[in-house]
Amino acid sequence: MKTTAALLACLLPIAAYAQNSGAVQIYGVVDAGIVAERGCRDGCPRTKLSPGVESGSRLGIQGREPLGGDTAAVFTLEAGVENDTGRSEDGRLFGRQAFVGLDGRWGMLTLGRQYNLQYETLADVADPFHAGLAGAATNLMGYTTKRYDNSVKYQTPPLRGWSAAAIYSFGESAFSVSRNRAYGATIGFGDGRFHIRIAHQRKNNPLEAAGATQPVDLSSRNTLMAANMNLGKATAYAAFGVNRGVGSSPWDPANPYGALVMSSYSPKTNDMLAGISVPSGNATYMLSYIRKDDRTLANMDADQLALGMMYALSKRSAVYAAYAHIKNRNGAPYTVGNATERGRGNSAINIGFRHAF
Repeated sequence: MKTTAALLACLLPIAAYAQNSGAVQIYGVVDAGIVAERGCRDGCPRTKLSPGVESGSRLGIQGREPLGGDTAAVFTLEAGVENDTGRSEDGRLFGRQAFVGLDGRWGMLTLGRQYNLQYETLADVADPFHAGLAGAATNLMGYTTKRYDNSVKYQTPPLRGWSAAAIYSFGESAFSVSRNRAYGATIGFGDGRFHIRIAHQRKNNPLEAAGATQPVDLSSRNTLMAANMNLGKATAYAAFGVNRGVGSSPWDPANPYGALVMSSYSPKTNDMLAGISVPSGNATYMLSYIRKDDRTLANMDADQLALGMMYALSKRSAVYAAYAHIKNRNGAPYTVGNATERGRGNSAINIGFRHAF
């Protein structure tokens, strides 16, 4: 209740200003669906109502003020909402995004809590499900965490289709500034029909130290090459990832520094993805296959097969349905999640509705 009251107190004066200025925009997504899970090791609700299945529910504010010389001040404040209960996501006021910066002909420089470039590449370029629904590539493919705290991010302007970006997250640990820090970069090309991007990240000790507890060495290195091509009647997707380090396994996205959710994990894996999306009228059909190849002696491989459908009722409203199944080998404990949940079973069905405004 305190968080909700604080959010409303922040939004009311901004909303009043937004009515008199085109520089500030209030936007959001409300998404909820029925999730049926199977294959839970520790028991789980067989059917439940979940928020943010296709995309996380949110309430956001973004603004832009021209400063002259083709330069503008920009900001974004975005709060996650668990609309099944009305609570704030992760217990943060603006836990999805909170940054401010400058944008100009030279590119964009922003500071604050921002998306990890590795995750952006996985969701935007590699995955036909765009990291949502039961088929989310984040169920198997390495990326550590969606967002970095205390980060500085620079993105170049497009130059003949080419673009690049870099991010650095200050560790700000009580024990050492080098612990918990992270950095990454991407380079890519896109011409409207074909997109390719290479991303690399390095994250030290994803479990943040607190109090007298020393950080645990759960460092990770992730490299991803992703591409998609519009073939006219369909879009094909492909990706290959290399993950090294104990922290390179899938993590709980609710924790900014990651919360290990697997009972055992591999410090050395390769990921492969192949997928396709096919628009047909108001509907878009999605299919993907992901292979996680454990390169250690434990050989805890996993395969995910997923299919889904989005049906647009309007430009802002849509219904969806999806199914995914993970086949774990040799004790691999990967689970089927969605846009906001890690999931607890090795298969899941989603049926739901989303509205954007």
